[in-house]
Formats: sequence, structure tokens, C-alpha cells
Amino acid sequence: MKTLRLDTNEEDIRRAGEIIRDGGLVAFPTETVYGLGADALNEVAVRSVYEAKGRPSDNPMIVHIAEASDMDALVEGGSFMLPIYAKIAAKQLWPGPLTMVLRKDPSVPGVTTGGLDTVAIRMPMNETARRLIAAAGVPVAAPSANISGRPSPTTPYDVLEDMDGRIDAVIMGDQCDVGIESTVVDMTGETPVILRPGIITKEWLEAVLGCTVEYDKSLLMKPENEIDIRDVNGMDTNTVVNADADTPATADAEFKPRSPGMKYTHYSPKAKVRLIAGDNETFGRRVMELGVEAKRNGLNPAILEYGNDAKKAAHKLFADLRELDRQGYDIIFIRAIEEKGAGFSVMNRMLKSAGYDIVK
Repeated sequence: MKTLRLDTNEEDIRRAGEIIRDGGLVAFPTETVYGLGADALNEVAVRSVYEAKGRPSDNPMIVHIAEASDMDALVEGGSFMLPIYAKIAAKQLWPGPLTMVLRKDPSVPGVTTGGLDTVAIRMPMNETARRLIAAAGVPVAAPSANISGRPSPTTPYDVLEDMDGRIDAVIMGDQCDVGIESTVVDMTGETPVILRPGIITKEWLEAVLGCTVEYDKSLLMKPENEIDIRDVNGMDTNTVVNADADTPATADAEFKPRSPGMKYTHYSPKAKVRLIAGDNETFGRRVMELGVEAKRNGLNPAILEYGNDAKKAAHKLFADLRELDRQGYDIIFIRAIEEKGAGFSVMNRMLKSAGYDIVK
């Protein structure tokens, strides 16, 4: 398959919309990461996304819409949660990097939702993304446009690195502003629950919604349910290690994730990643020790450090991991950041990219 490189002009956006409407796959920019889009209501098209990514079929997808009214046909009873939408829209969270999980309408195929009775819906802020969805004329299922388990792509060149020859087209847009995936919030119960943290934080949501927002317990515990996606795909991998012992974490094959990022490890470059927690002096000393050890073992080490600037870390982490892979590093040491606000979301990605390998 030849993967087309399309521009962001009207003609190319129209062409990309036609490809999706006809059952094809198009990668496109959003404010978070690049998504791999298919007609969310076309079972064959959605299955081809799983195939292109090497993505397990129980990992639900996020359905992207161009306008709030597009949600009406996707959720149970045709109601698109107007009171909630009014609150988040008034505070400029929608359109934006926020995904809401709601009860699905029967018209949404089970293959799109990972077999669940809920559907995850997002209206992106990125203008190119919304123009594409409008041009397609259908809701667009779009996980990140990378081989499953790899760092999510934040440029079209990242997409082509993984997907060239696997998909129909890539829209060659700008680098993504946010750099990590959207916050996913389950709105089906009395209390909203964050299933995947993102740049829109728990505190931010509580202020906007005027109620308590909880984290899913899986975000606060060691990853007993996580499976290394590279094992699933038959790729070379390091075993997922739980944070408290040098033994493999157990993987519950029966666990059904309610959101992307809940069951399988993600964001892993080809290089081995180790996360180092400590103050400035401790970090420097441990990196020096570990770097000397790595070189003694014939490994080429690299260091990533963002201070406690969560926004900068979110924007750069995936891009930096991919760039260090391109440069041929064998091991990457990343300094942990404070788990406050958006730092919690960034640490979620750092921990997963490191397979929970933490040096304290």
C-alpha cells in the first residue's frame, strides 16, 4: 500500500474525508497526538485500524466528532449530556483534550468500543482534525497513529516511521501542542472517574463540574492487570516489572479496559527506559553511576530531564523518546517529576514507558 502525504488545504482535506468515508485509514493531527482515523460506524474499517496498529481488539477506541450535536447519535437515548457539555464548553475544555465516556447508542459497533456498552467521545480543538471529521461526514474512531506499544506520534514524520505502507494517507500537519493523549473521564456514574489522566487535571475538572472527581483505582496501584503490548505483538521486549519487586507483574487476560491505556503498557521506545526519582544531587549521582555501568556493558546511555515543568515534559516526552531511538541510544534515564496536577499525567506516561522500572 502506498501511503499518501496530504496537505492541510481544502482539496486534500476533502480527499482525506473521502478516504475515511470509503472505509480507508487516515492519520491526522490533533492538539494531543496524531490519530489514526477510520469511520467509527464501519466495522470493517475499524478492524483495519486494529490490524494496522497491532492493537488488541479489547482496547476501546475514542470516537472523534466535529460538533457537539454529532454526539447525539452516538449516546444512549440521543441525549448528549447537555448540562455537562454546557459546563465544560463554558470553561473552554471542549473542544479540547478531554474525552467523555457515556452509554452508547446501539448503532455504535462493539468493535469500536472494545465490546463495552459505553463509548468514549472527544471533540478535538485542532482545526485540521475537525475539518477532516466534517469532510468525512461520519464520526471518526481514532487511536494514536503508531504501532501499539510505541511512543505516541506528535509529528507526521513519527506517524510515517511506524505507519508508512500500512495506511492510506497522512495529513502532514504541525507538531502537536499538548504532546500526550487526552484526559478520559467516565461520566456514566454519579461521580466522574478519570480513567486516563491528561493535561486536563482532576483539580481542573472538579472546579468546572462543581463536584468530586475520582481517579480509577488502577491509576493509583501497581499494574497487576497490565500486559506488555510488545509481548502480544511478538516483538522484542523487556518484561513488565512491578514497582515493588523484581518479579513480573501478573496480567489478567479477563480484565476489560474501559479506556485506552488501562490494560496494556504503552509509550515504549526501542531503547530500555529507567525512571529515576530523587533530588538534584541524588539524580546526578545515580545517573553517573548507572551511565558508567551501562557503558561498561556496551550500552549507549541518554538522559532526559524536564525539572518539574509538566507542560514542557508533556509536549516533549514522546518526541524525545523517538528522537533518541533514531540516534541509536540503548538506554534512556528519565528524571521523575512531581506528581502534582498535570505532573501526575506525565508520570503516568513515564512509568509506562519505563515498564515501571524506578530507581529511587
